Parts: sequence; structure tokens; C-alpha cells
Amino acid sequence: MMTGSLPLVASVVIPFLFKLVGAFALWVVGGWCIKFAMRLLRRALASGTLDPTVAGYLINVLGAVLRVVLVVAILGFFGIQTASFAALLAGAGVAIGAAWSGMLSNFAAGVFLQIFRPFGVGDFICAGGVTGTVEDVDMFVTAIKSPDNVRNIVPNGKLFSDTIQNFSTHPFRRVDLVAQLDNSADVGKAIALLKEGLKKVPNQDLSLAPTIEVLEFTERGPKLAVRPYARTNDYWQVYFDTNRMIGDVLGSNGFPVPRIPMAMAAPGSN
Repeated sequence: MMTGSLPLVASVVIPFLFKLVGAFALWVVGGWCIKFAMRLLRRALASGTLDPTVAGYLINVLGAVLRVVLVVAILGFFGIQTASFAALLAGAGVAIGAAWSGMLSNFAAGVFLQIFRPFGVGDFICAGGVTGTVEDVDMFVTAIKSPDNVRNIVPNGKLFSDTIQNFSTHPFRRVDLVAQLDNSADVGKAIALLKEGLKKVPNQDLSLAPTIEVLEFTERGPKLAVRPYARTNDYWQVYFDTNRMIGDVLGSNGFPVPRIPMAMAAPGSN
């Protein structure tokens, strides 16, 4: 019985093992060639004038197409008719497309994001329930890094169907802060001191005058709106420096801490 099995091993198993090893080698070499081609394309696009967002999208599309070609080549190496496989793949694509319509919508949304360009790589946006810096725009998803350094992967369809706030479009942004005063405070003096204090906050957009005015009157006292304009890249620095300035100016000039009226105090409090 063992003698009869030797021809089977020699004619079927061993050639199949050789093909398997060859297919593995083809996959490794082909994968390396694909990475090399993508690296060359990335360098070529980086040296040109093409936008980084479009460049990254084209590189991802090229990688996907080359991997499909590699899989077809490996199947052909095993003797599978690629024409029949292509027809089977097309039929499967229809079925998969019907089942995974969301993936197709994400792909279509990725194309429209490249056409209309509501944001690009490096922009700080709020969209799809995520706020952060755009790191990459792929065929199906977009990577956004939130301010706490978390990478968020958001489907393109969700981004394109939602309201997109792009904080990087304009060269400046308005910083909205408030300064709560006590009822006994001198409002005019507080405004004058805060205007002087704002002059020491760096990286403001000097083409636009800051606004410091009474925003509203509350039970605790007047509330001032403090609104300088910051260069977009320096928004948070101006935000925090202005907030610190408000506390320093009011505290160093003897403005009382706003008190909670007795009517608002908790029952039983002294």
C-alpha cells in the first residue's frame, strides 16, 4: 500500500508543496515590490506640488490595486484561470457590494472628500463626533488624532454626511472667554485693566481689535466677555494665557471674588 502511495506523493503532493513555497515567495517578493513602488510614489509626490491629502489617497489606491494584482498572479501560479477568477470576483463583488453597501458609500464619500476638499491632512476639525487633527484620508476611513493624542478612525461616509467644522481654514480665530465680576466691582476699571493686560498676551492677530464688554448681568454680578483674536496655530496658547491674565489682573488689583447671593446658597449654609 505504501508502494502505491509513492507515485501519488511524487506526482501530486511534492509539486503542490513546491508551488506553495513558490507562492509564498511570490507573496513576500511581491509585497516588498509593492511597498517599494508606494515608497517611490510617495517620494515623487512629496517633491511635487500635489496636496498631501490627495497624495496619500492616491498612494492608498495604488497599494490596493497592486495587492489585487498580486493575488491574481498567485492564483495564476497555482494554475487557476484568472479570467474565470475575474468573472467570479465580479460576481462576488456584486454580492458583497449589496451586503456591504456601507463600505461602498465610504469609498464614494472618500472620493467626494478629495473632490470638494472640506479639509486636508494637518487641519484641525470637528466632524463625525470627533475633534482633532487630520492625520490621513484613506479610501474608506479618515484618521483623526484628538487633542489627548488618541487616534480615531472615522468612516468617510459618516464624515461626509455630518457637519464639518474646519478650524484651520482661516488664518485667525476668536477666543471666547468670560470674566465674572462681583456686584460691587467697578466695571469700567475692570475693562480698562483687562484691555491693558491683553496687550501682553503674545500671538494675537493685531489686525483685529479684541473685545471686552459686559456680556450679561447675573445674580453674582456683571459678566464680561473677553474676546481676543488669535492666529489659528496659536489658539490654545492665547486661550490659556488670556485666562491666566484675567485671574492675575483682577486678583492683583483687589477685585473681590464674586459671592453667591444668600437666596442662591444651599439651605443650612452659613
